[in-house]
Amino acid sequence: MPQPPPVRSTSTRPARPDASMSLLTNVMDHSLDDGYAEAAARKKADGSGGLPKTLRAKLGLAVGLVLAALVVTVGAAQARVAAPVVAKEREELVDRIEGETSAADKLEKSVDELRDDVNARRREALEKSGEGDRSDLVGVLAGAVEVHGPGVKLVVDDAKDVGAGADGKPRGTSGFSDTGRVRDRDMQRVVNGLWESGAEAISINGQRLTALSAIRAAGDAILVDNRPLVPPYTVLAVGDGERLSAAFQDSADGLYLHALQESYGIRTAISVADDLELPAAPSLIVRTAQPITEKGTS
Repeated sequence: MPQPPPVRSTSTRPARPDASMSLLTNVMDHSLDDGYAEAAARKKADGSGGLPKTLRAKLGLAVGLVLAALVVTVGAAQARVAAPVVAKEREELVDRIEGETSAADKLEKSVDELRDDVNARRREALEKSGEGDRSDLVGVLAGAVEVHGPGVKLVVDDAKDVGAGADGKPRGTSGFSDTGRVRDRDMQRVVNGLWESGAEAISINGQRLTALSAIRAAGDAILVDNRPLVPPYTVLAVGDGERLSAAFQDSADGLYLHALQESYGIRTAISVADDLELPAAPSLIVRTAQPITEKGTS
């Protein structure tokens, strides 16, 4: 009787006795180091490095604060080093200014003393020649001596809202564009009007006018004998107060000033004073005329 073929096994490996303990077997076969290595590789691939984001942010902030503190410290140290030098330079500059001011005051005092001496000698010489009264009159008219007496006080000031004209100049000749600023020509007319109305002596902001005085402009400033004046311009005129005030306001120059006030906003105020004091002119150049001969030479 034929025998059946032998049964062939489907597996070439013998069966493990612990086949039913697969979970425990997996844990034992695979170490935890592999998991740590895999997690580290993922962090490196993400670009996060080995430190958490919060820790890196704190470290960056700390570094920034340290740098800022370093900059402040260095700046403070430099300021402390430079402070004595700046203070010394300032002290030297103040001392120099005070010294120059003192020297200028001494020179001014010397000029006043010399002027008084010249006036006294001139008066003495004229008195010896019988012309003392004439000397006093000439000194008043020439502005060589101080004067006081009744008169008028005229204040001329710019308009409240001073702007620039069309040509960039105060009421320039181009279209007479207005800025409300007092010009040198305005003050020239004021002074000429006061002389014509009977003023015996005139000063502007304490600057005595003489027969040789000039009122000019330098930019926006008004110069009297090359000395700059600032508004408001206070004009003092010695004379018969009531008559002088009325004559000036009725004159062409007084009406011109009134037109400036009405049309351009320039502020003016005139009042009669019982006693005004005008200083002497700071410097006078005396010139004498010489007769011309028949040949045209002096």
